[in-house]
Amino acid sequence: MFDLEVIYEDNHLLVVNKPAGLLVQGDHTGDPTLLDHAKSYLKIKYNKPGDVFLGLVHRLDRPTSGVVVLARTSKALSRLNEDFKKRGPKKTYWALVEGTPKSNDQLEHFLKRNPKSNKSFAYNHEVSDSKKAILSYRCLKKLNRYNLLEIDLQTGRHHQIRAQLAFEKLFIKGDVKYGAKRPNPDGSIHLLARSLEIIHPVRKEPLCFVAQPSIKDNVWAACLAN
Repeated sequence: MFDLEVIYEDNHLLVVNKPAGLLVQGDHTGDPTLLDHAKSYLKIKYNKPGDVFLGLVHRLDRPTSGVVVLARTSKALSRLNEDFKKRGPKKTYWALVEGTPKSNDQLEHFLKRNPKSNKSFAYNHEVSDSKKAILSYRCLKKLNRYNLLEIDLQTGRHHQIRAQLAFEKLFIKGDVKYGAKRPNPDGSIHLLARSLEIIHPVRKEPLCFVAQPSIKDNVWAACLAN
């Protein structure tokens, strides 16, 4: 059975730390997904007959790891969907990058998505079918070859962090699609959905979920070391 890393669980929510390389939901590959594993976890834990309801609120790219919130009730799903549309939740990411970042910076670009290549391209000016993308970052730690950035998203665009950092010559470790020199052996990229702050869809209290990077990864482990 898949070892699901549960961050938080109640009657309305299931919050997990998605490992890099796992699809959140099904695609043309037919590979197993986080949603499949989470449903199996609930079915076994609570001895549920038949199908288990579990709603997908947001997604992470396959090579990205970190916090994913799933809704266990239709009420929670509809309310969380509304909150995410309004950009209510606060998303913070960690990225290990090549290059020389500033101690902190705010990036503003216009992103245009190419569906055929499944890639977004950043521009300094508005182009046709582009959308404005804004993020801010601060450098948390400098390693020998990489720098650890903490990133706050102000907009939510396709591959936003990957495209904007690449435009600034800050290439995420392993992300060859966006300019990294070499892939990671397992196909992952060093981008972690570090934390997510939401309002509970039923109890209306603020919640903050935090995902730990894989300590099996030597570079992530170096980031956590004092």
